[in-house]
Amino acid sequence: MAQLNVKISNLELKNPVMTASGTFGYGTEYADFIDLERLGGIFVKGTTLEPREGNSYPRMAETASGMLNAVGLQNKGVGYFIDHIYPEIKDFGTPIIVNVSGSSIDDYVACAEKLIDLEKVPAIELNISCPNVKEGGMAFGTSCKSAASVVKAVRSVYPKTLIVKLSPNVTDISEIALAVESEGADSVSLVNTFLGMAIDAEKRSPKLSTITGGLSGPCIKPIALRMVWEVFHAVKIPIIGMGGICNWQDAIEFILAGATAIEIGTYNFINPTASIKILEGIENYLDRHHINSVTDLIGQLEV
Repeated sequence: MAQLNVKISNLELKNPVMTASGTFGYGTEYADFIDLERLGGIFVKGTTLEPREGNSYPRMAETASGMLNAVGLQNKGVGYFIDHIYPEIKDFGTPIIVNVSGSSIDDYVACAEKLIDLEKVPAIELNISCPNVKEGGMAFGTSCKSAASVVKAVRSVYPKTLIVKLSPNVTDISEIALAVESEGADSVSLVNTFLGMAIDAEKRSPKLSTITGGLSGPCIKPIALRMVWEVFHAVKIPIIGMGGICNWQDAIEFILAGATAIEIGTYNFINPTASIKILEGIENYLDRHHINSVTDLIGQLEV
């Protein structure tokens, strides 16, 4: 049997298959469908310093081979997470990574600090790339200067593994990756959703209350794959790839392009057992090709 374990800086994963923030709740919602302990890790719902109501409805719209969302990081705040959610999920048997967002650098720092003492949260994913909130979020991830500033501030207070989630809504994603690497990011995860919109032709109005939202699903995979490949050739830190992954072939492609691990996102809504089927497919692929370890595949695209 091939070795499936990988490392993201000091974060040790039993395998490279994880679930993306915003598509898997806190994990408990999927416990009836899969054995959560088989996952490499779970990225839980986006968390902010203070509670957020999110955006007004409607805030989801189906598109060709994908979906738009404008949920707006609705959550009850980091305090509620620590007191009520964490006790329920801390014994899952797989790393819990909290997706941290904010409207200001101080918000990011304060939220990250509150998570340091949670023993079963060995890492955070700094969300500087969310395209469906009116302030913060993507604004920090669309320039090297702002991305570097927020990472530097959080790095100065957060000692555990720091993953930074990058926005694809930029001219050169490699420049942003280099900027956050230079300020201490242990890893980058990419890509977040693409900025898009949908219109109801009969009503002559937008389908989302916010007009624009984040596009995800199979339709974005070719672009996400290209961006992972570009970033792999720019930085030295590990990459977590995501964007339209629906099956084990997609996952292998991301690993060949340079991802050390992958996250399953929108496809969880279509098939709640997708992550386990993808994990089994990767394992079968490695065995069929007589590959000793999944790490032997990372960035091994032959061009």
